[in-house]
Amino acid sequence: MLLNLKQASQWASDYLNKKVTTANITYLIQYGHIDTVLNNGSKLIPLDSLTQYYTQYCREMRWKDELGDDLNWTLSFDKYKEAETTKHVHRLHPYKGKFIPQLVEYFLDLHTDNFKHDIYFQPGDIVLDPFCGSGTTLVQANELGIHAIGIDISTFNSFISNAKVEDFDLMKMYDESKNITSALKGNVSLSNIVEFETKLSDSLTQFNNEYFPISFKKRVRNGEINEKKYGSEKEIDFLDTYQRLIKEYEIDILMPTDSARFMKQWYLPRVKAEIDLVYNKICNVENLSIRKALMLILSRTIRSCRATTHADLGTLRKPVTTTYFCRKHGKICKPLFTILSWWQRYCKDSIERWIEFKKLKTETFQYCITGDSRTIDIQTMLKQQETQLAEIYNKHKITGIFTSPPYVGLINYHEQHAYAYDLFGFKRLDELEIGPLFKGKGREARESYVHGVSEVFKNCKRFLAEDYNVFIVANDKFDLYPTIAEIAGMKIINQYKRPVINRTEKNREAAYSETIFHLKDNG
Repeated sequence: MLLNLKQASQWASDYLNKKVTTANITYLIQYGHIDTVLNNGSKLIPLDSLTQYYTQYCREMRWKDELGDDLNWTLSFDKYKEAETTKHVHRLHPYKGKFIPQLVEYFLDLHTDNFKHDIYFQPGDIVLDPFCGSGTTLVQANELGIHAIGIDISTFNSFISNAKVEDFDLMKMYDESKNITSALKGNVSLSNIVEFETKLSDSLTQFNNEYFPISFKKRVRNGEINEKKYGSEKEIDFLDTYQRLIKEYEIDILMPTDSARFMKQWYLPRVKAEIDLVYNKICNVENLSIRKALMLILSRTIRSCRATTHADLGTLRKPVTTTYFCRKHGKICKPLFTILSWWQRYCKDSIERWIEFKKLKTETFQYCITGDSRTIDIQTMLKQQETQLAEIYNKHKITGIFTSPPYVGLINYHEQHAYAYDLFGFKRLDELEIGPLFKGKGREARESYVHGVSEVFKNCKRFLAEDYNVFIVANDKFDLYPTIAEIAGMKIINQYKRPVINRTEKNREAAYSETIFHLKDNG
């Protein structure tokens, strides 16, 4: 449906319940906020474009009512689709607590935003991320022609970050992945798992079609069905079919309850055996960089194949070895009995993402060092591990920092990837995490956090250029960063309050913000 200016202003006035003039609509057209089409020489406005803009406008106003008028909506990046905020290698592996690449681009790239006048980084500079996480800063620095150094206490985080920016022979990687897939398919074909899964899936489809039709979720929303009670009853009803098939095909679902090993606690025996097969094949790959890339794909695979419900994949509760009522999908679902489909899917997706990123890569260097940012000697470690980046550092000190420290008492960073630490034998340093979930959010935990983060910046200052800029992304609900800045010998010169939209948590629509603190030396 197409509207003229007068019709559009009337529609917007009715929608917002306040006066919107034709001049207001003209302004939106001029600045590209809404689309227009030519019709017999006249500019008309598509109703869906108008609806999209004002729906977002209402959301912005609601969030500002809740969080304050100082909310910088430009930094919401609300016009970006999910595929853009998880572009290429940014979705190589799940990771809790990472920021979107557009946020890094905004502060590192002088061409990102028409309203941005200050320039903090130039191509050829070095940026440091002392809480590197999954490597978002490193990846975006590469895209922008900026060298980058990361530091992380987690071996697995360094592993992810370096794998994202590594240069691979992608054809060889494809060949190696194909060989491993062939071996896995051969192993699966020798078992009865395919026939078992087919029979189980057919039975589930028939059962779900009868008891969980398309109208089920609507009836739950309307209060006609008690989802929890009904789901539990049907879960029990299907168990007889499941147990009969388990017995008929002699499927082993026994898992030890007293094992300290993550891999034994959270994977069905058949799945664990397939993981071991793939891992052993990867260990025999001669090319070290390709071996690491395949390990990353395997890690992503095994995260998806843990014996848990779909709703609890992010936060494990207890192992699930039977069919169950799935709160996420509103029907009876089953555990995984083979990793084959996930391994194939992630091999294809990962290689495609590396190919996409390769087209954008610049001839710059990025590297994440495993170590404690409070004490690490960056220059010495670079000399030992990344000589080319060390040479650049010797000529050109680090221009500044872009980072997001852990939030107080929110995530156990080692534990979220416990499966990878167990399978790959990475050393865990949980006790050196700053602000982990297991320490809580109490006064003692906050004091420890302030001390830890300030020590990081005090140490990193030694390696920064004289007129450095530091950008810190944080949800500072306890107002800790003024103290952190003071202890670190820095001063906060600006703050950007950013709305965080499209979160993956269950309360994703709740108004939530984080602050980007801009710090400089206090000298």
